[in-house]
Amino acid sequence: MKFKIAILGTGNVAWHLAPALEEAGHTITEVYGRSEKNIKGITQKLYTAESKTDLDFTESIAEIFIIAVSDDAISEISDEIILPEDSILLHTSGSVSIEALGYSSATYTGIFYPLQSFSKDREISFGEVPFLLESEDQTTLQKLKKLAKSLSHLQYVVKSKDRKALHVAAVFASNFSNHMIRLSEEIMARQGLDFEMLKPLIIETLSKSLELGAKKAQTGPAKREDLNTLEAHHQFLNYNEQIAEIYRLISQDIIDSI
Repeated sequence: MKFKIAILGTGNVAWHLAPALEEAGHTITEVYGRSEKNIKGITQKLYTAESKTDLDFTESIAEIFIIAVSDDAISEISDEIILPEDSILLHTSGSVSIEALGYSSATYTGIFYPLQSFSKDREISFGEVPFLLESEDQTTLQKLKKLAKSLSHLQYVVKSKDRKALHVAAVFASNFSNHMIRLSEEIMARQGLDFEMLKPLIIETLSKSLELGAKKAQTGPAKREDLNTLEAHHQFLNYNEQIAEIYRLISQDIIDSI
């Protein structure tokens, strides 16, 4: 089953999702955004999609409208958009409830959340991206499953309350771990050392964690309760109290979890 789809948004998710949907055989009818320049960045990668800077979609031939914007803009777009009859309105957020779409003019609503980190300058293979789906209407849910299946072999039906827990876990697993790597980059740069030396360690740590499970794979001075090393590290980090406190809190949490 192929769908006619309008994309609302020009950020990282829309940047990757629109061409992926088109490559899967769906038709992207319009791309909505506030900036013509940002819209063009996406439409120039598509075949027939039109640019749109207003939210009146009364004359659109699209069946599905996907909101792919920042979380705090979802409700605003949902409230303002004017949709044709029998339309399906979706959003792609991991943390925003389906209730955010409740006051829209859509006949049906749902969630189409790709569980992945997106950056415009890095290609994504959607075949391995889990899609978390939700709709109170069973016919709509079946359409979402078919839409997700056209992109990936991983589809899960997840309610909003569970999706929020999953999104929090994803922040720890992805955003926070990436921030830890950024801090290690800064420490190495401050000392005049080449960050390349740490890359094999990072790769092995992530691989081992996924293979063995994070608890079993944990190593380091906190795991050994090596208090002398922990104190030495903490003293070294005194040039930045915030980073030193992050080190102390995480080390203590590791000790507490032993």
